[in-house]
This record gives sequence, C-alpha cells and structure tokens, in this order.
Amino acid sequence: MKGDYQDLVDEISALLGAPATLENRDFRLIAFGAHDSDDDLAMDPVRTRSILTRQSTTAVRSWFEGFGIARATGPVRIPAAPDAGVFRGRICLPVRYRGIVQGYVWLLDQDPGPDEQALAAAMEVAQRIGLLLAEEARAGADLSREFLALLTAGRGWQQDMAVAALRVALGPGGEGPHAAVCVSPWSGEAPASVPGAAAVCVVPRRGAGEQEPRPGDGPAGQSLAVLIRLRGTDPLAPALTAISRLMPRAVGAAGLPPAGKAAAPGAATGVTAGVSDPVRALTALPAAWQQATAAARAAAAGPRLGPVAQWSAIGPYRMLASVAEEALDDPVARALRGPANPELARTAEVFLDCAGQAGRAAAALGIHRQTLYYRLSRVEQLTGLDLDEGEDRLLLHMALKAARLHG
Repeated sequence: MKGDYQDLVDEISALLGAPATLENRDFRLIAFGAHDSDDDLAMDPVRTRSILTRQSTTAVRSWFEGFGIARATGPVRIPAAPDAGVFRGRICLPVRYRGIVQGYVWLLDQDPGPDEQALAAAMEVAQRIGLLLAEEARAGADLSREFLALLTAGRGWQQDMAVAALRVALGPGGEGPHAAVCVSPWSGEAPASVPGAAAVCVVPRRGAGEQEPRPGDGPAGQSLAVLIRLRGTDPLAPALTAISRLMPRAVGAAGLPPAGKAAAPGAATGVTAGVSDPVRALTALPAAWQQATAAARAAAAGPRLGPVAQWSAIGPYRMLASVAEEALDDPVARALRGPANPELARTAEVFLDCAGQAGRAAAALGIHRQTLYYRLSRVEQLTGLDLDEGEDRLLLHMALKAARLHG
C-alpha cells in the first residue's frame, strides 16, 4: 500500500500548497511530500530527523500529543517552539477510522495558511488514508494471530494447519527467505509496527509443562517474536536493524540493563535478543523460532556473546539448547551447584574455556597458579572426575555450560 499512501499525501500537499508528511500513530514515518522551498526554517531538526530516521523520539511525540492531537477530530495548529527544535509551526490532520486515530498528516504552517475549505478537503483525503491504515492494521493483526498459532502449535496436523493458515495470511511471496527474532523479556503488547517485519506477536512461556519462567523470560515468561523478511546481499541485516529499534523499548519497559552490563559475569539478567538462520519454507519457522530463543538465552548466559546473538555464533550453546528443553540434573553440575561452591564452578569453567592452560586460566581469574591447582583438586574431589581425562573434561564443561544456559 506504500504507493497508495504516497499518492494521497501528494494529493494533500497539492490541496494545501505545502509539503505533507504521514506518520502512523506511533509517529513512524510512512510517506512524505517533496520539499522544494528555499526556506531554511522549513527543515527544522524535528522534521529532518523524522524523514532521515523514519521515526520521532519519545520526547517529540509527548510534546506534540500535549496539544491534544490524539483526541482531535479536525485540524490542530501547533505553534513554533525553537527550544524544542520546531522552528516552524505545524498543522496536524488527525487520520481516523470509525473514531479511532490511525495516524497523523503533518504540514508546515505558513502565513497566510490554508483556508477552511482547503482544510476540509484535506481532511476528506485523510479519512481515505485512515481506511487504508485500518485495513493494514487488520491484516497485521491476522498475521500476528496466525504467526503466534504456528509458534505455539503442537507437532503433526496442528502445525500443518497453522502453516497453511499463515501461508494464506502472508499472501503472494509468503514463501521466501525469512528469519525469526526473539527479544526477551518483553513486557506489554507487541508494537504496532516493526521495520521489515512480516508478522510480530508476544509469545507466552514455552513448554506446556513449565511451571517457572526461564532466565531471560519476561515476568510471565513472555518474549517478543518477529518474523523478518530477508533480502539483499547481507541477509540478516533487516533482523539486526529491527532488533536495534526494539531493544531500547524492551529495556525501558522491563527496567533492566542490557545483558552483558550486569555486575556478575554471565548473570541471566537484562534484555537479550536472538536471531535464527535464514529459512525459506514456512514449515521451517518453528525450528527457526527455537534457534532464535536459544540464541537469546545463550546471550543471557554468556556475556561475551553480547546482548544480541545469532544462532550461528553461539557455539556450544547450539548443541546444549538442542539436547534438552529442561536443565539436566547431572551429578557433576549438582555437586558444584551448592551455595558454598560458586567459586569452584567458575574456576573450572574458566580453566576449561582456556583449553586447560593453567597460566591463561590463572591470569583470567586473577589468582596464583597454585591457588588454581588447589581449586581444581577440590573440583575433582566433589565431582569424582579426573581433569587429566579428555572425556571427564568434556562432561564437566558441558554440565557447566548447560547449567549456565538454564540458569
């Protein structure tokens, strides 16, 4: 519908003799008219940012909403405010459908401004825009519903039916390269729009039998799921762009720092995001979602991965996430899980991360090599393992990483 929006915005620009800008109700840019004026004040910082970044800041949104534009049914004139970066006054045309605001058309005010007849004609065009936005919102709601149904469907015929329904909702071009994105934890509802997204929904806690949320899950185990259309030479770039827009909102809503900023290394706090490998068939989306959630959990478990992790880059966590949905109650991990042994567990993990090189491990831990040897001997006593044996090292390393992944 992008072309339709542009045509209607151009029509309003012609009616009022001024360049118009269309934003949705979240102040995200949809279309804007050409600007050929020599007036330097016409491109003030607020308008420039909106066009260049295709969105407005929260402060700008709050300032404009303070003039009652969300409740208005007719044009609203907003005076200039140089201190707020608004060098020219604005005319706001609320875009509504059946009384519900869908977006806003913005024009630079001028002297003399448009007369009442021209403004009335422009509001009629704005009503046509409102219809298009409402139809698009309904289509997006349908997609979100079908996407959620697919991610939460059981295997077999339920999943087959969910794939078929999503294929119909996506329409032509539905089968194509996509990636799944998981942002966790997520508070509240899904955003109205996400750049490059084919569908977006909030997914509740995973696993029918789960009683407790996992590390990195929201207050009720909620995560945000985004289906991203991929294109171009850098296939995952649209997914990473979407995450860069979503992470600040998730961090602010959860009141948490991004993962990797926590005081304790590897602590499962903060907001993380995971990106799946690209997939072409819709039948592969459930597996892609598992990849994305595993990557988000790995980012929470391993600060070195950063707050955003791609499935292809999480190393051993790929295998550990696939082995079991639940944490394994292995005797090795159980022996080091007690409150008296966190330093021993950390020492063993760093030692194994350093490929068993005592000098590197001691330096990473900031301890003397003899202290390292003493702690490793205590680990052997508690676990019954021999750290000179490769298989025992492998078992301990997997047990420690799995415990970290599952909190």
